[in-house]
Amino acid sequence: MKVIYENRVKALGSCVSEFQSEKMFIIFGDNAPEELRDYCYSVDVNPVQGTISAGQTLKIGDSSYKITAVGHEAPVTLAGLGHCTINFSGQTTVDLAGTIYVEDKPMPVIEVGTQIQIVEE
Repeated sequence: MKVIYENRVKALGSCVSEFQSEKMFIIFGDNAPEELRDYCYSVDVNPVQGTISAGQTLKIGDSSYKITAVGHEAPVTLAGLGHCTINFSGQTTVDLAGTIYVEDKPMPVIEVGTQIQIVEE
């Protein structure tokens, strides 16, 4: 198993649950804009070790999700800002350039300390 990306949630914005009905969540580094901070899970800015692509696995805590599509900006903003949207729609086409799409399964519970990984198995 090759780890492409790894991080841990440091803090939860007060409004993170508002995106659950949209089947998505946002992570962002410490430099998240003030107007977005309440809607994000805070993470460190960590490097991306390779290419993120469909077919890899997103692991959130004990839950695993097959990546179905990757917006062209997602790896760039993830590595540079710690910012990425994760969408649980299962779609295989990209609507938003900064989004990683994963299979349509129930979203995990995310708390401070939850590990987030992208792996190639």
